[in-house]
Amino acid sequence: MSGHKGFLDHYHELIGTWTRKLRNRQQAEDLTHDAFVRVLENPREQVEQPRAYLHQTARNIAVDGFRREDRRQAMAHDVFDDGAAANGDPEAYVHALELAASVERALAELPLNCRRVFIWQKIEGLSQAEIAERMGLTKNMVEKYMIRTLRHLREHLDVSTR
Repeated sequence: MSGHKGFLDHYHELIGTWTRKLRNRQQAEDLTHDAFVRVLENPREQVEQPRAYLHQTARNIAVDGFRREDRRQAMAHDVFDDGAAANGDPEAYVHALELAASVERALAELPLNCRRVFIWQKIEGLSQAEIAERMGLTKNMVEKYMIRTLRHLREHLDVSTR
């Protein structure tokens, strides 16, 4: 673990940098955690500049996240906008946007692993086996996270539609 000390020295700095960039401390902490996991799980022989390497890793993860978010928004826009336009029903469009916002709020209440499993499976189309391998978990554990997430969404959406 002593070889990782060069990286660990930059933990708080990375959170501060990304809190300013994202204007969201929780997202910055998640990003920093993901960057450290990636760096520590993929050891290099010798990294000359741990700080620069860590910041580049975080930047790459953030860019990947923004690309996924853009795809998700484009998909939601296509589904909701085309449906509303085809029906000529602005109320359906507004309802679809409210539903999407409710789902996002409900997902935000869940632990990171539940959110990851849901997004990777439902939005990115990964199998539970692929997710298990990516997260270093058993397929059974991935399934439990998905069940928990779906139950939470069902309860949250049931409450909001009453």
